[in-house]
Amino acid sequence: MRLTLLLTLLASQSAAQVCGGALPDFIAGVKAEAIAAEQSPSAADAFFAGAALDASVIKADRAQGVFQRDFIDFSRRLISQNRLDNGRVYGDRHAATFDQIAAEYGIPRGVLLAFWAFETDYGQVQGNFNTRDALLTLAHDCRRPELFRPQLIAAIELAARGDMDPATTTGAWAGEIGQVQMLPEDIIAYGRDGDGDGQVTLKTSAPDALLSGANVLANLGWRPNEPWLQEIKVPADLDWSQTGLNHKLTVTQWQAAGVTARNGELGPKDLPASVLLPMGRKGPAFLAYPNFEVYFEWNKSFVYVTTAAYFATRLMGAPPYNAGAPDTGLTGEEMMALQEKLTALGHDVGGIDGILGAKTRAAVQTEQMRLGLPADAWPTPAILAALP
Repeated sequence: MRLTLLLTLLASQSAAQVCGGALPDFIAGVKAEAIAAEQSPSAADAFFAGAALDASVIKADRAQGVFQRDFIDFSRRLISQNRLDNGRVYGDRHAATFDQIAAEYGIPRGVLLAFWAFETDYGQVQGNFNTRDALLTLAHDCRRPELFRPQLIAAIELAARGDMDPATTTGAWAGEIGQVQMLPEDIIAYGRDGDGDGQVTLKTSAPDALLSGANVLANLGWRPNEPWLQEIKVPADLDWSQTGLNHKLTVTQWQAAGVTARNGELGPKDLPASVLLPMGRKGPAFLAYPNFEVYFEWNKSFVYVTTAAYFATRLMGAPPYNAGAPDTGLTGEEMMALQEKLTALGHDVGGIDGILGAKTRAAVQTEQMRLGLPADAWPTPAILAALP
């Protein structure tokens, strides 16, 4: 009955009301959907009192050129000595919480510390965008309404139960709240009281934020007490066409192909893993285990995910990666030109955005194989020139 009512309400709305259009009409549609999801009319009315669109949110959403940077540039910008040092400080300060997370979820402290650092600098920079208005703006915008409309409705529930104040709660431009930046649906589903005060307070309680973040990762599929990413050395004659996240072999098979750990030992021999070459066969090389895939459920950016996973290994004691001497890559404009060519050839690159994501990498590798080039998924001026 509830689903039928919801579908009927959505079907009765015009496209302008589902996203875009006059703001009062849009809000009326969201209120109706929230009421169908068993929120009270008074709670919906109170939530939207004083709500407004925020142009700075759209500006932030459109200005994500940082993800066009290559892995070496991006990781060096995000991983500072200060963040490494603070990781040790905060790791020690909240050792009891991290020990609890390790015992309950099998997630090492470095994994949560890395997210905590990148999202809010260990809780110090949580964002000053009004959360309600940010979610309203992104739900009203027609670029990704399917993502943000449900979050806006979930925020109504958060407010109704007293876990956020629509007028004063602030966070990131994309509507995330707290020290590890969680969206309202995740807070409702996975929020945990880590400090024992009977509340889930993600903005001011590090134990709450960390335990909640661990609960999210666990529910996204984290495999307890397994590795996620490890730096490796690869032989010069490796079959590059078998590298990339779209190819997996067991650790034993990779060892037989000449792959070795740069430090220590590789993971369990029966684990499936991918050889990850974020900047091609001449740059840094990693073995990505099943837990690495969970990172993409947290953030879709390939360069962010790889950097966060690598930073987690650093926080657990791994040395800096060997940068190697990668072939020259492409500028943002050149990458867009390449994506246009790949799209014309029938590849799904996920959009013409100048960002080297997983889909673009897979398409590049396919064309490298066709052209007889080393198929390491690293786009260079040579492949850009070779494609029609």
